[in-house]
Amino acid sequence: MPLMMTPRQLRLQGELYHQLAALTSAGLPLLSALGSLEKNPPNRSFRKPLAQVQSDVNQGFTFAESVRRVGNWLPAFDIALLEAGEQSGRLDQCFGLLSGYYHERASLASETLGHLAYPVLVIHVAVLLGPLPALVLGGKVAVYLGQTLGVLLPLYFFVGMLLFACQGRHGERWRSGVERFVRMIPILGVARRHLALARLSIALEGLINAGVPIIGAWEIAAEASGSPALGRAVRAWRPRLEDGGELPSEVIERSAEFPELFANLYRTGEISGSLDESLRRLHKYYQDDASGKLRALAQWVPRLIYFGVAIAVAFRIVSFYSGYFSGIMNTN
Repeated sequence: MPLMMTPRQLRLQGELYHQLAALTSAGLPLLSALGSLEKNPPNRSFRKPLAQVQSDVNQGFTFAESVRRVGNWLPAFDIALLEAGEQSGRLDQCFGLLSGYYHERASLASETLGHLAYPVLVIHVAVLLGPLPALVLGGKVAVYLGQTLGVLLPLYFFVGMLLFACQGRHGERWRSGVERFVRMIPILGVARRHLALARLSIALEGLINAGVPIIGAWEIAAEASGSPALGRAVRAWRPRLEDGGELPSEVIERSAEFPELFANLYRTGEISGSLDESLRRLHKYYQDDASGKLRALAQWVPRLIYFGVAIAVAFRIVSFYSGYFSGIMNTN
């Protein structure tokens, strides 16, 4: 996976799953669907991994195992859902779910970048034009470079480090530190937590319907959520579920990682025998809530940037005139 998936890459990933869903829903065998996509993939970069997956399936590996053998092509969330769909005979539905997931992510990423484009331009214009009089009137090239690059380079470094820190390839300790930091950020922290709960819910629903034992299903779904905190919490349940005879709903109610709404809906589904429906409702609720918060954040961040630029420009103007009038007073 690349350092950061662009909206185009997310759309292509969604299109890959959409075509797989359409072909398998039409009754085409999985191998034939893979062969058709390998010849005409949404993007040429998919051709090699699709050929390897097709070859491994031909050799007797399951589809999920074949995808894992490719390496770092698909994230854990995708693989968990694909494995659950394969075991439950609902692989076409999982393809459709992943298609919608990636298209929604692409839409959100496009919206976010669209909101950020103008503020980023404003920052560059403000930084590059602010010290321009020192270059034009005084010929102070070193001063100009120091005042422009001295601001832009640290910003580039900060953004680069932020992208690097948020990658899922790092170890659990690193990802746990990033998760703790993000949780302190208003809106973003809640959105990320709810997105993890949405992933867990839909992965768990697929795994349970596939006949995976409940403890194993919970552990796989927690890992697929992308949240180290959820993964640690669920792994700690095993002794209480196996030896203590507790139900997952009883453990969830005492876990700080799961909101009250999640615990109540899960318990209702467990008691009524409609756990799959409850998990689908939880997935929709937390997915919609996370998307709404991320869209709100995408709208407010540019406004904060505008405000920061306005303060910086006002400070420069006040500083300039303060120095100008001080010079006049000293001359007199």
